Amino acid sequence: MAAPGAAAAPRGTRSELLTGLLCLLLGFALAVQVGQSTGDQLSGLRQDELVRLLDEVTQRADQLDAEVSDLEEIRDDLRSADGRDQAARDLARQRAEQEGILSGRLPAQGPGVQIHVADGARPLEAQVLFNLLEELRNAGAEAIEMNGVRLVTTSYFVDSGGGVVLDGAAVASPYEWTVIGDPQTIDRALEIPGGALPRVRDEGGEAVTTVSDQVTVDAVRIPGEPEHAEPEDG
Repeated sequence: MAAPGAAAAPRGTRSELLTGLLCLLLGFALAVQVGQSTGDQLSGLRQDELVRLLDEVTQRADQLDAEVSDLEEIRDDLRSADGRDQAARDLARQRAEQEGILSGRLPAQGPGVQIHVADGARPLEAQVLFNLLEELRNAGAEAIEMNGVRLVTTSYFVDSGGGVVLDGAAVASPYEWTVIGDPQTIDRALEIPGGALPRVRDEGGEAVTTVSDQVTVDAVRIPGEPEHAEPEDG
C-alpha cells in the first residue's frame, strides 16, 4: 500500500525528462558557440589592438567604479536629514545659476564660437543681424553677447537712420559676437547654404566664425519686472 502523501509527489514523464535534457544541451551548445565566436574575434586581432582593447575595458571599468562611488556617496548623503537639506540647497543654487545664465543676469563661460561680422560696401540691414540671432538660438546657443550687449529673449534689431539699433541703443560695424554653445553645431548651422552667414556675404559683408573650447560672455542684463504676468496660484 502506498505511503500517505505519495500520490502528491511530482513525477516527471519520459517526454518531460527528454525535453529538459534537450534544453540543457541547447543552452550548453549556445554558450560554447558564443565563447568560440568571441575567441575567434579576439584571436584575429593584432597585439597592439589587444592592448588597446584591454586599456579601453580597464578605463571603462575605472569609470564605472568612480560612478558607483559617486552614487553611493550621494545615496549616503540623502539618507541623512542634513544630506537631504544640503542636496535641496545645492539643487536650488544650481537652478538659480542656470536661470541666471539663460535670462542674462549672470556672466557665463564655456565652449562656443566668436563671430566677426562687418559691413561691406553698404551697411547690413537689421534683418540680417536678427536672422543671425535667430539661427544662433535655433542651434542651441545658451548665452550670446554682441558688441558688449547681452542678448536675451526680448532682444531686437531695427534699422534707424542708415544704422542699426539693438535693444534701443545704436550699434555699429564691426559686429563682434561671443556665443556659448556646442561649437561644431553652431558653426555648421550658420554655414548652411542660404543661412545667416552666407546671406551676410551675399550682401557684401564679412563673416568669419572662430570655434573655441572656452569663451566668456561678460555682459549681463537685469530683467525688468513683468507688467501683466504673475505667478499662477498653486
